Amino acid sequence: MTRPQTAPIVDVDRLTRRFGERRGIADVSFTIAPGEVFGFLGPNGAGKSTTIRLLLGLYRPTSGRMRVFDHDPTHESVPILRRVGYLPGELALHPKLTGAQHLERIARIRDLTDVGYRDELVRRFGAQLDQPVRALSKGNRQKIGLVLAFMHRPELLVLDEPTSGLDPLMQNEFARLIRETVDDGRTVLLSSHDLEEVQELAHRVAIIKEGRIVVTDTVEGLRRTAPRTVEFRFNHPVTAAEFQQLPGVEVRGIDDGRVTLSVTGAVSELLTVAGNLGAVDVSARRADLDELFLGFYRDEQSGD
Repeated sequence: MTRPQTAPIVDVDRLTRRFGERRGIADVSFTIAPGEVFGFLGPNGAGKSTTIRLLLGLYRPTSGRMRVFDHDPTHESVPILRRVGYLPGELALHPKLTGAQHLERIARIRDLTDVGYRDELVRRFGAQLDQPVRALSKGNRQKIGLVLAFMHRPELLVLDEPTSGLDPLMQNEFARLIRETVDDGRTVLLSSHDLEEVQELAHRVAIIKEGRIVVTDTVEGLRRTAPRTVEFRFNHPVTAAEFQQLPGVEVRGIDDGRVTLSVTGAVSELLTVAGNLGAVDVSARRADLDELFLGFYRDEQSGD
């Protein structure tokens, strides 16, 4: 039986934004399904925040199409923002107001009368609410930003570098909160360069490079198509030349009889060569998201 198709929460098609001579984003396309954690990866300046600001109606696109809850953010941002919780990468709070004053003011703006969940989040993150935010550390300001984003139980969370400044204990609490959010049927756009965090939480991942999406897939899908790391150990010196001519093999390092290779495709010829050279041990593993991400940017830096 064919499963019914569910309309995406976010639908972006060939979205482009230029800033005069400065690069913005170009031909960006992706969708985010209901109940999905969508990881958006890239270094600073790659186009993550620009894309997010377009989706929230803060920028106007140069060209392309985008829909959030089937609304156009350029002309219909108000019904979108009612259903969104947003944590920007550069959180700007009023320096003279306390955390409690921020929460109260935003609760009134959102007409939030049931503050039980808000208060639960304050307890979970240990948010400090009684001091002006100018007196707080980066991590404590970030806790207030997380409460502001989540407290009205929005249908879509848009989180830009959400764990910046948080200690490992609070990062674990954030991960639990994301899982609870998805279990509740809500959706998350998680923009980050914390690869371990995205790998742990995301259903699918898009990697953006120089304003363009270079790949979109599940983490497991990316791993299946990624090079394997293969390591051989020898009891005698070997040289890179023994392996460099093999198809689909790149030498990553040689140290004291230990040879580390990046391998795509079949390994039969590689195993034959290593066996003839007297390999005494071998190990292999798939790349993790960190290596995949760095691989895309290594290709860029080498002139790809």
